[in-house]
Amino acid sequence: MSESWTTLKVLDWTAGRFERAGVDTARLDAQVLLAHVLGCPRVALYTNFDQPLGEAELAQYRALIQRRLQGEPVAYLTGQQEFWSLRFQVDSRVLIPRPDTETLVQVALELGDSLGGVDASLQVAEIATGSGAVAVSLAHERKNWALVATDISDEALAVAVGNAEQNQVAGQIDFRSGNLLAPLGEQRFGLVVSNLPYISRADMESLPADVRHEPRGALYGGEMGTELIADMVGALSDRLQDSGWVALEHGFDQAEAVG
Repeated sequence: MSESWTTLKVLDWTAGRFERAGVDTARLDAQVLLAHVLGCPRVALYTNFDQPLGEAELAQYRALIQRRLQGEPVAYLTGQQEFWSLRFQVDSRVLIPRPDTETLVQVALELGDSLGGVDASLQVAEIATGSGAVAVSLAHERKNWALVATDISDEALAVAVGNAEQNQVAGQIDFRSGNLLAPLGEQRFGLVVSNLPYISRADMESLPADVRHEPRGALYGGEMGTELIADMVGALSDRLQDSGWVALEHGFDQAEAVG
């Protein structure tokens, strides 16, 4: 690359390099990283397709390309991820929120509303909050809900607290450190939500390179993958209010084991 390289030329070159390296989302990754370097929306890359890049921009982009080729996730390279139409800060301390987990948010909203309606107050707990994506999204949608969000990792909780503040719901969420249900004390909840680690030992060995950059503790769920879920569910009866609900995310082939 040199100073004569335009936005479109750089994008085409990078997408080709990613494709040859086997990156599944080659062009999208090239766009997201370049938009991050230039501080612009992705659409602006094409409206300004003939804009030459400066040497400092090229150097920064080169560094991100090399890190992506080494398997680092794009979200870690840009430091942010969109989830539930909200913006979350992410880094190597937390699992990257995925679109599939938005289904957990939707189910949790429906279950919570079934207990008293959209405007009802509700005590909600999220176990293993990670980046805080689920708890923050629920708080954003239901202002009358009071949430407790727990995680065994203090580093993850620091990220979650920052995301709650960024999305202006910090006052609704009580973040607590500890393993599984221990931080809840004797409190009971109308809804417990969790996306605990559920990857089995065998599946951990075949994870894509970018996923292997994410915290092992946020992925590995035990030999069979369902051990942590079983431990939590086994202790839930003393933490649920009458007619309370539990919403869990698990692997596509784990429904029978979890049920």
